[in-house]
Amino acid sequence: MLNAWKRAWLYLHTVRYLKPQQIFYRIWFRLTKPTIDESHASAVRNKSGTFHSPARRSTSLLNAYTFYFLNQSGSLSTLGWVDTSEIASRSKLWRYNQHYFDDLNAMNAPERSEWHFSLLEHWVSENEPGFGIGWDPYPTSLRIVNWVKWSYAGNELPATCVQSLAVQVRFLMKRIELHILGNHLFANAKALIFAGLFFSGKEADQWLQRGLKIVSDELLEQVLADGGNFERSPMYHAIFLEDLLDLINLAQAFPDVTSEVNVIHWREVAQSMLNWLNGMLHPDGEISFFNDAAIGIAPSPVELNTYAARLGVSADIIPARTTHFTDCGYIRLSSAKAVALLDVAKVGPDYLPGHAHADTLSFELSLFCQRVFVNGGTSQYGTDAVREIERGTSAHNTVVINNENSSEVWGGFRVARRAYPRDLVINETPKLVSVTCSHDGYCRLSGRPTHRRRWDFSESSLTISDQITGDFDSAVAYFHVHPDVGMSANSDSSWQLQLPKGQKITVTVEMGDSHLSPCFYAPEFGRRLKTQCLEVPLGQEGARVTINWSSND
Repeated sequence: MLNAWKRAWLYLHTVRYLKPQQIFYRIWFRLTKPTIDESHASAVRNKSGTFHSPARRSTSLLNAYTFYFLNQSGSLSTLGWVDTSEIASRSKLWRYNQHYFDDLNAMNAPERSEWHFSLLEHWVSENEPGFGIGWDPYPTSLRIVNWVKWSYAGNELPATCVQSLAVQVRFLMKRIELHILGNHLFANAKALIFAGLFFSGKEADQWLQRGLKIVSDELLEQVLADGGNFERSPMYHAIFLEDLLDLINLAQAFPDVTSEVNVIHWREVAQSMLNWLNGMLHPDGEISFFNDAAIGIAPSPVELNTYAARLGVSADIIPARTTHFTDCGYIRLSSAKAVALLDVAKVGPDYLPGHAHADTLSFELSLFCQRVFVNGGTSQYGTDAVREIERGTSAHNTVVINNENSSEVWGGFRVARRAYPRDLVINETPKLVSVTCSHDGYCRLSGRPTHRRRWDFSESSLTISDQITGDFDSAVAYFHVHPDVGMSANSDSSWQLQLPKGQKITVTVEMGDSHLSPCFYAPEFGRRLKTQCLEVPLGQEGARVTINWSSND
């Protein structure tokens, strides 16, 4: 537990990065309680175009009243919709998922239509307007969109659900998340647009215009020039991209209502986001793990690419060797047998680092289309020790100094003082790409140490060189190995990795000592796998590690 002075200090260094409106609206959000408007819903607007099949997730219903989220099942008969005891029976994120209604539009959804009808009516009857976690703005936003999508898939929303939908949108209009901003605000706006086009009349037009204004502003704010989402999380980038593709899809269903200028811009942004997503994938086709990231939360990259193609949006071919996403701060290095993804990025936008990890100058490496060196991933949200460890520097392939995190991640979704990368240099020759970068995250410590890292990438090897300038007591470079990769010692300074498909990789510690330690890898929420980590302590001369795969030629 943090002592009072330490906690106050962290708060001070967290709040100073916030926008004034975040502080104002956080207070306003806590002190106000919106009234519930249950007046009759207006008529449903008729589509004049086609709404295409959206991106699909895996099913999350085991039967009509049993859910499966985050690798954990639960039945309505025993859990209900809202935790009423002092000790929650499920995490907040699990409860949020329960209210999203993602299964309405998941894979093979028509086969479960009877379950869906029953679940929709049950939700309306059991969830009092404005009461409980299901009426928080974020799950309300996602539920509104999913109900409308389900209707456009050829299903008829029960009259009670149409009425409830109008009540939910009116409530959301009074609870827009201006204190959080980021992906929450964009999800709010998306829901207002979906509702504004689902219904007709003056009220619906007001919802539509409010949503369009927010989307217009937030696309400029949240999508950087290189196509990456400003939170610098591949998972949240994929979620945001799905949101944008859904808006393009909806606009095509209502061409006589939506602006062609908006749609053209949305398409341009979606294409740049698709390019970024594909550039940040491993050869296995799934996302890399920088900041909060896990497989199975967003639709798969394959599903997003297929969905985009249905809407006439396609990605460019990723360059073969070096791709520098200059605005987000990630670098992709690739060859015939290797893909390395390097983090030379800020932890996120200064005023919104809630999904940041202390992972500056980390990297991930795939060899022969198999993940070999991996960051630790994300298994849960919350404020407990697991969340703290997974956000910490030692859970990533980078350097820890004096047993401190490079950025002060704390409180589940907070960051106080944070690392900023600097002095990035990329040099390319026909045989070698060298990337050098440092960060100032540890300058807050006594001795003002600075971590500087160099990656040298060739067709057959990757060398990582670490140097610390300034005074320090201890420094350790961490190299986390994927659970499917075996690792054994050849000698005091040489290690052999056995890949699942049989290839053998040599890891040589050219400067510094080394030893293996146990650690965890979280590829999905609710799933932590035991694995191994190579720890390399740094002396004053630094450390250098070479990963060589030439023996497989």
